[in-house]
Amino acid sequence: MSTLPQVPVPGERTSETYTRYRDEHGPIISIELPGKVKAWLVTSYDLVNEVLANDGTLYSKDPANFPALHDGSIPADWPLRQVIVGEHLLIKDGADHRRLRSFVNRAFTPARVQALEPRIQSLTDELLDQMAGQEGPVDLVRSFSEPLPVTVICELFGVPEQERRQIRDWSAVMLSHSATAEEIAGAGGALLAYLADFIERKRGDPGDDLTTGLIKVQEDDGDRLSADEMLWLLWLMLVAGHETTVHLIANTVIALCSDPEQLARARERDAWEDVVEEALRSRSSVITVFFRYPLRDVTVGGVTIRAGEPIMVGIGGSGTDPARFGEDAARFDISRGPQPHVGFGRGPHFCLGAPLARLETRIALSSLFGRFPDLRLAVKPEEVVYTESIITEGPVELPVLL
Repeated sequence: MSTLPQVPVPGERTSETYTRYRDEHGPIISIELPGKVKAWLVTSYDLVNEVLANDGTLYSKDPANFPALHDGSIPADWPLRQVIVGEHLLIKDGADHRRLRSFVNRAFTPARVQALEPRIQSLTDELLDQMAGQEGPVDLVRSFSEPLPVTVICELFGVPEQERRQIRDWSAVMLSHSATAEEIAGAGGALLAYLADFIERKRGDPGDDLTTGLIKVQEDDGDRLSADEMLWLLWLMLVAGHETTVHLIANTVIALCSDPEQLARARERDAWEDVVEEALRSRSSVITVFFRYPLRDVTVGGVTIRAGEPIMVGIGGSGTDPARFGEDAARFDISRGPQPHVGFGRGPHFCLGAPLARLETRIALSSLFGRFPDLRLAVKPEEVVYTESIITEGPVELPVLL
């Protein structure tokens, strides 16, 4: 039996695990992941920033720099392989990362995203209209916080409406730590196979969407974007483009309904942008960022980490770090004013979709509480069941009374 702290801990939300480890063991500790894989975990605001700030210089995201992944130490069916291998942006460094990022960067500029506001508002209003007709407790996840981001990102990339639910289901399995290795591999393989077929369908039936745009780039200049890279770009955009926003909206609803004073302040001052930023700080839907591999021996928080030893970045502990935000760091409080946070990361891997996530969440929250000013939780906050994932975190379902 290992004596190392475990991640995940059965029956405990990963964000709570990280907070507890930070308080009990300090800002950097050695942990054991499923499959008896050892890694380092940083959880304080300062160390998370320090690691992220050195992407591409001290640290690589390329799993080629993770020796244990290739020398037989880690089994081939290790579940986390699904999220740390591939040809996508999250595991690229330097010029290769910048090249791939450039293909989708223009789609998520603040100006391009702002142009989506009328459509996002329209989708939001449609969902709220549908909710208004329901009686008794309403599951806010299934009725609202889930379909809104899924619809927005799928419309951007031209995914047909009848195929969107399956993408959401595959994503949930891939990010779950309670799914078996076979289930995770099956979901990952099914999503990639679906996307390969989807791209071919789009070649024959192009539209006014980002997938068609990527296909045009690939056909006009295949040396710049390979077929494999295009497949993985879609994989990342569709999964990351909805998962975190689904949970961010729901996490924020829980925070506001748990503190009527904060909700009243948000409504009186129309302070929904402040609400979103405070949620990104203290109720982040991103718990863990995988992995950073030191390119040489490094010292982090006074601890020596050898080259190639994986570092997990505990976003879920950094935003509520008392050393940075004071003794009441865990409290959701929009009166703090602008606070720095790493809810979208930092450095070269700063989240491409940050402007879209901010816009969707602001519209969702202001519209939801505008339409249903008496909305409240139908269960106690401590009774809410959260997703079983060490990557993202949010309620599985959220019963509310309108």
